[in-house]
Amino acid sequence: MFKLYNTYSKKKEIFKPQNPPKVTLYDCGPTVYFYAHIGNMWRYIVSDILRRVLEYNGYKVKQARNLTDVGHLTEDDLLAADTGEDRMEVAAKREKKTPYQIAEFYTKAFFKDTDRLNILRPDVSPKATEHISEMIEIIKTLEKKGYAYWAGDKYFVYDISKFKRYGKLSGKKLEELRAGARLEPVPEKKNPFDFSLWIKDPKHIMHWDSPWGKGYPGWHIECSAMSMKYLGKTLDIHTGGEDNIFPHHENEIAQSEAANGKRFVRYWLHVRHNLVDGKKMSKSKGNYYLLSDIVDKGYDPLAYRYLCLNTHYRSNLNFTWDALRGASIALQKMREAIKELRLKANPPTGGRKSKINITKEYKKKFLGSINDDLNIPGALGLTWQLIKDEKVSQKEKYKLLLDFDKVFGLDLAKVKETEIPEKAKDLAQLREKYRKSGDFKKADEIRKEILEIGYKVEDTEEGPVVKPVSHNL
Repeated sequence: MFKLYNTYSKKKEIFKPQNPPKVTLYDCGPTVYFYAHIGNMWRYIVSDILRRVLEYNGYKVKQARNLTDVGHLTEDDLLAADTGEDRMEVAAKREKKTPYQIAEFYTKAFFKDTDRLNILRPDVSPKATEHISEMIEIIKTLEKKGYAYWAGDKYFVYDISKFKRYGKLSGKKLEELRAGARLEPVPEKKNPFDFSLWIKDPKHIMHWDSPWGKGYPGWHIECSAMSMKYLGKTLDIHTGGEDNIFPHHENEIAQSEAANGKRFVRYWLHVRHNLVDGKKMSKSKGNYYLLSDIVDKGYDPLAYRYLCLNTHYRSNLNFTWDALRGASIALQKMREAIKELRLKANPPTGGRKSKINITKEYKKKFLGSINDDLNIPGALGLTWQLIKDEKVSQKEKYKLLLDFDKVFGLDLAKVKETEIPEKAKDLAQLREKYRKSGDFKKADEIRKEILEIGYKVEDTEEGPVVKPVSHNL
C-alpha cells in the first residue's frame, strides 16, 4: 500500500491512480536560460525516486517534464512578476545568441547532468515554444467563460476572484492576499495577484500572433497546456519545489479547472529547498553549486545522488562539502561491498543458504519504508543493515541489493572492478612528488584530500597504489 503526502489535502493519502496500473506523472521542468544547479537537481532526483518507487510497485508510469523556453520573467517579487524581463531574453542579450540557441545549449546541459545523476529521462519533454497554440486555446476558453480580462492594453489576465477554490493548495485566502499587497505595478488589475495569461508585446524578442495581439504567453499557462496534452485533463501526480506552490501551482489549478470543469491534479508532491550551509540555494543569491563544481573537485556525480537519498523530500537538504565527502565514502563502501558479494555469490560449491523468511522480511521492510511517503533514508539504513547481516547468504544478499537499487538508482549492477578516477591518480602523483622532496606535511595534506573523495594511498616498493576505502562485510 503506497502512501503519499498530498500538499492539497495536507495529509498522507493511500495512492489510488485513475486507471491502474497506469500512472500519469508531471514535473515542473527547468527554465533553460542557464545551468540547473544542484538544488534543482535535488528536486528531479526526488521525482526520479518517486517514479522508481511507483514502477517497483508494478505501476506503468507515463512521465512528462516541460522545458520552459519563453515567458518565465526575471522578477521574483509576486506583484511585479508580470513586469520583469523574460529570462530567455536576458540570456540571449548576455551571450549574444538567439533565445532558441540559448534554449538548445542549456537543454543539452540539463540532460547531460540528469544522465550523470542517473535520473531516468521522462517519456516526453515538451518545449513551451512548441505549444503556443495549445496555450491560446485554453486562454480562449477562459475568456469565453468570463475568467479573463484586460489590465490596461498590455496584460490579458486571469481573474482569481472568479475561482472560488483559489488558495486551497497554498492555504492562502484572497482577502489576506489583498490586505497584504503593496503598491501594484499593474494598477489596472482587479486584484494584485491576478496573473497574466498573455502579454501583448510585439517588440519582445519572441512573439506570436494571437486573438489578443502579437505577444507571448504568461509563465503559468504553459504547464497546464503541456501536461493536459500529454497526460490528460486530470493528472495523477504533479511535482515541484515548495516555492512552486504559490503562485505557480495555485494558478495552474485555477486556470486548468476553470477551463475544463474537472479536477486538475489528484496528488501534489512538493520538495523542500536544498540549503547551502543552512541557507536556501538560489541563483539570485549566488550561493549555488553546479554539478560540474562537484565533478571538478573529484567527486562522482552519484555521490551527490547518494547524499540526497539520506534526506526525506519533505525536509530541507543541507548541502555541505563535509556531507558530500561522507556520502562519497559511503557510496564507495557500498560499491566495494557489491563487488565482494559478486565474487562470493556464485562459488563452485553453491554456498550457504539463508532461511527464506529472513530475505522475505528484508523485502517486506524495504517495501514498507519506500511506500511510506518515500521514506528513502529508512530504506537506505535497512540496506546497510542487510550488508552487515551475517544471517543472510552472500547470494541472496547480492540479489536483494540489486533489487533495492532499482529504487536508489546508484547503478550498483554496473559497478566494475575498481576504476580509480583521474583526479585521485593525479593527486597521488602530486603527493609522491612532495614525499620524495621531503615535504611530508604537504604530502599528508594531499593524502587527506584523496581520502575525502573515497580513496586511499598505499606506499609500496613499486610506488604509490591508489585504492578505494574498503568495507569489510
